[in-house]
Amino acid sequence: MPTEETKPEVAQTPNQGTMNVPASKLPLERDPGDFRSSLHWRVFRILAEFVDGWQFLADFKKTITFFGSARFQPGEKWYEEARTLGKLLAGAGFGVVTGGGPGIMQAGNQGAVEGGGDSIGLNIKLPTEQRINPYVRESSAFHYFFVRKLMMSYAARAYVFFPGGLGTLDEAFEILTLIQTKKISDKIPVVLVGKEFWDPINKWLSEEILTKLHAIDEEDLKLYTIVDTAQEAFELLKNAPAREDFFY
Repeated sequence: MPTEETKPEVAQTPNQGTMNVPASKLPLERDPGDFRSSLHWRVFRILAEFVDGWQFLADFKKTITFFGSARFQPGEKWYEEARTLGKLLAGAGFGVVTGGGPGIMQAGNQGAVEGGGDSIGLNIKLPTEQRINPYVRESSAFHYFFVRKLMMSYAARAYVFFPGGLGTLDEAFEILTLIQTKKISDKIPVVLVGKEFWDPINKWLSEEILTKLHAIDEEDLKLYTIVDTAQEAFELLKNAPAREDFFY
């Protein structure tokens, strides 16, 4: 734990913290009379966000992406495990990519800063400000959730999932589906941290989806590894191979 003398500087931004909330709590602001809401304009805006996102990520060659609940607070178990893992990975030369918000995202970014590594946030863009936690050091903001979602998985060497809600489960199953269908390499580690959370899901997949419904193959259950601590996760992630299935 850093002392007062070594504690990393926390970035200060206008209105800091007011929008650093779970995505489901963000305000919905739309102006149907704005020409930027038209279908034609949205096509160009989407293309621009893809270009900007890829350009931004091209500067970071060795990253691992964190997913998990935005509701965990500093001092809580999974926040501190994510923070520890971020610090361990930063010390091994990895940049930590998160969604830039609170909870597990903030914990991963905080650990990356404390470990002296790249702390990267892919933030949600709002009309007047961004949802961003104070430990993000490099960031890019997105209006479209689906563009941001793709960037969260683009070119990372591995994916780490802490306990979370619908968004975390959505991201986990999407990544596993992309590996299952060979859209991305099966050499990429997918680590699920927290046995109390992930073991019941693994049991459901094994007993109901595989054994009872035959809706997946037995090999699909080997696409991920469940661990219980940051140190266990680090041992699986520290030698994550470079990505060769994405090219800039």
